[in-house]
Amino acid sequence: MSEEKRYDLPGLAAMERLGSAIAERLKPGDVVALEGGLGAGKTTLARAVIGALGYEGEVPSPTFTIVETYDAPPLRVPVVHADFYRLEDPAEVEEIGLDDYREDAALIAEWPDHAGGFAHEPGCLSITLEIADSGRIAIARGGADWLGRMP
Repeated sequence: MSEEKRYDLPGLAAMERLGSAIAERLKPGDVVALEGGLGAGKTTLARAVIGALGYEGEVPSPTFTIVETYDAPPLRVPVVHADFYRLEDPAEVEEIGLDDYREDAALIAEWPDHAGGFAHEPGCLSITLEIADSGRIAIARGGADWLGRMP
């Protein structure tokens, strides 16, 4: 069972509002799986979520490091921000020790398909970002644990 919502994101302020709404509902064990082509806004949305959770520093793209961690406090919920774009095989997720990072933390995953996907997890909120004339469109699909708390 899942729920789907669509959001029009005409600019950065709308992306930040969506990030804040996700952050308000985020809890340890959740996965926010961000999908979309290059330049669709995955890292921008991840930064908005992390900032809304209370992080005030720079949030670098984890394209080259693959994994960046953010502790609580200062965040309300600890977060693992991962970018799996450079993975060539989903088995590499085990090599980087993703499960160890995820313990008691929420995961924000860019390019989740490169890691084998997370949609099968009940705590997964999958968001597909698409470039549109007015900015971006986000299509969110929440797993069973997101029913009743969709942003």
